[in-house]
Amino acid sequence: MNLWHYFTYDLGIDLGTANTLVYIKGKGIMIREPSVVARQKKINQQGENIGKVLAVGTEAKRMLGKTPDMIEAVKPLKGGVISDFDATEAMIKHYICKIHESKSVIPKIAKPRVVIGIPSGVTEVERRAVQEAALSAGARKAYLIEEPMAAALGASLAVEDPQGQLIIDIGGGTTEISVISLGGIVVERCLRIAGDDFDEAIVNFLRVKYGLIIGGVTAEEIKINIGSAWTFPEEKQFVARGRNMEKGLPQSLKIRSNEIREALAPIVNQIINATADLLEETPPELVSDIIKNGIVMAGGGSLLYG
Repeated sequence: MNLWHYFTYDLGIDLGTANTLVYIKGKGIMIREPSVVARQKKINQQGENIGKVLAVGTEAKRMLGKTPDMIEAVKPLKGGVISDFDATEAMIKHYICKIHESKSVIPKIAKPRVVIGIPSGVTEVERRAVQEAALSAGARKAYLIEEPMAAALGASLAVEDPQGQLIIDIGGGTTEISVISLGGIVVERCLRIAGDDFDEAIVNFLRVKYGLIIGGVTAEEIKINIGSAWTFPEEKQFVARGRNMEKGLPQSLKIRSNEIREALAPIVNQIINATADLLEETPPELVSDIIKNGIVMAGGGSLLYG
C-alpha cells in the first residue's frame, strides 16, 4: 500500500511567463500570483546570482523597476521557458511551501506529485529544466503536460473524441495555437509573441509618439484598462504617468484607447495570420468541426477586448 496517497495532494502548476497558478485536486486554484522573484545580488565565480530570495510573486512584482543596486527583481521565465533556473526553483519551492503552510490544506502536503504546463514547442532540454526545477523544489514526482491540452481539459472539452477543437492560448511569453482531436495535437503553432509583447508595444508607442518613458508595470495597467483588439462601444481614456524623455521630469499624459489599439494591431495581426496558416494545414473534416464548435481562448492575453 502506498501511504503517500493518504498524506499528499496532487498539484497542478501553470508556470507562466507572466503569472503562476497553483491548483490542488479537489480544492481548485489556491495561488494566482505574478512570476517574479526578488533577491539580493551576490554573484559567484560562474557569474550566477546566488543571493538570498527576498520576495516571490505579488510582493516581488511591486519591486520591479524600483530596486536599489544590491537587489534585483527578475522574471524567471521568458518566452514560456526557463531563463533563470535558480529563480524558477526558488519560485516553485516558495509556492509548494505556501500550500503546505495554508490552514485550509489538511492533511499537509509533504512531497506532492506535480503536473506542470509547458508550451508545446519547447525543446527536450527545456522540458528537463522544468522537471528538474520542480524536483529540486521538493516535488515527489513531476509530470509535464502541453499547455494547449491543459487548456482544453480545463475547458471541459471532450479531447478524446474524434472532434476538431481549436485552442488559442495567449500567455505572457508565448501564444499556442493548436487543433486537438482524439487526445492529441494534430497541428500546432507556438509563437514567441504574447502578452509581454503587448506591454512592450505600448512602451515603444508612448516613447516614440509622445517621448514618455514608462515601465512594464504601467504598460500592463494601460493594456488592462484600455487595450483592445477591436473598437470599444465607447472609446476609453487612461492617464499614463512616466518620465519625459527630453526633460527627464515626471509627466502625466491622457491616452486614448484607439491609440493603444493601433499600437497592439501588429501583434494581434501576427496571431490572426498564424491561426489562418494553421487552418490551411488542418484536415478538412476537422475544419468543419471547428466551424461548428468555435474557438476556445485561454491565457491572460485572451482577455484583451475584441
